[in-house]
Amino acid sequence: MFKQLKYYFLLAIFAGILAMTETQASEVLFLNKAITETLNKNPGLASINARAKALAEIPVQVETLPDPVLSVNIANLPLENLSFTQEGMTQLQVGISQSLPYPGKLALRSEVAQQVATAASADVEEKRQQLVRDVKTVWWNLFYLDRALNVVARNQVLLAQFVNVAETRYTVGRGLQQDILLAQLELSKLSDSTLQIRGMRENEVIRLNVLMDNPTTNDIQLPISVDEFLGILSSPEVLLKQADAVRSKLAAQTQRTGAAHSRIDLAKKDYSPDFKVAAIYGLRGNGRADLGSIRFSTSLPLYTNSKLAGAVDQRNAEWMQQKYRLQDLRQQVASQVYQAMTDYGRAVERSQLFQQEIIPQARQTVDAMLAGYQVGKVDFLNLIRSQTTLYNYETQYWKAFSAANQALARLISAVGEETVYE
Repeated sequence: MFKQLKYYFLLAIFAGILAMTETQASEVLFLNKAITETLNKNPGLASINARAKALAEIPVQVETLPDPVLSVNIANLPLENLSFTQEGMTQLQVGISQSLPYPGKLALRSEVAQQVATAASADVEEKRQQLVRDVKTVWWNLFYLDRALNVVARNQVLLAQFVNVAETRYTVGRGLQQDILLAQLELSKLSDSTLQIRGMRENEVIRLNVLMDNPTTNDIQLPISVDEFLGILSSPEVLLKQADAVRSKLAAQTQRTGAAHSRIDLAKKDYSPDFKVAAIYGLRGNGRADLGSIRFSTSLPLYTNSKLAGAVDQRNAEWMQQKYRLQDLRQQVASQVYQAMTDYGRAVERSQLFQQEIIPQARQTVDAMLAGYQVGKVDFLNLIRSQTTLYNYETQYWKAFSAANQALARLISAVGEETVYE
């Protein structure tokens, strides 16, 4: 009987390997490939990238002078006969005029537009980081579900064989019917677990396909093994300093704050007048000398209290809003860094605990149960439950391992760069 059970254990292991081999028959989607496809094809990223390119074209436009104005006039034409020769001052005038904003206004407008464009470029990088984080999160969750399905499949093979053993023992009068029923119950529970896990896996496949802009019905197969290294993180102080220096979200808000301050200077410039110059050529004909004119005009900023002062106050308030927004974002980033570090540390500890202590102990327990069952000192139900417990621990290990990698993805996104290890 002991040799028969050993054979069933080997059969279960072989079944797990076979299931993984069948998975590998399809094209494998590695994590780096999923990230690359997402960054190349995601429509949300393409949308804000197009917006950033559009905003990058504005600075050169707003620092250019307004187009000159060409005018054609008929001056001093007698209305009684509409004669061009009766009056000496009747003339056909052709002129050109140019508006000249007060010195410094165009440069400030260009500066504001450049800061807005730079913020938009930082938004693109922030969106890239968010997409990478989301892809990693879904990919690792999918990897965990695949490992869970593999564990359940191996357990189903073993329990099915245990049911056969129990039925054989019951037939020859050496076993109990309740052993068969309990083993069948455990097998039915595993079938239910399989249905639930497959349902969750289908949802994760849809999420990943959406991120990669693929049809939601596309099948996704992941590798059966990955590097299980989980490194030691840098200190919170180091990571917060990194985030403050390179996080795109903070960089974008810094640029928006600068743009708001530049708008204050631009509003103050409105206290200064704008100018307009024009040159006019008057054609009189009939041998009379042509005439030339030069005009100069300026705006009169008279409504300083009701209009201009209010505009400056408005821009000051907007600047304060952006400053407080930047301060709030720094707090949010710090919170994201600390939370991700905490989640990572807890998940690493759990995965190491399962890998180094709990799972080895559970395997020893199963071996002891098998030996005891061989000599009749252990009942069949405890043997089944010890094996089920082992596989449950293996599933929890993969869940903790995936959770650690998901927390690492959030941490990298919060910091803004991949370098987070010591």
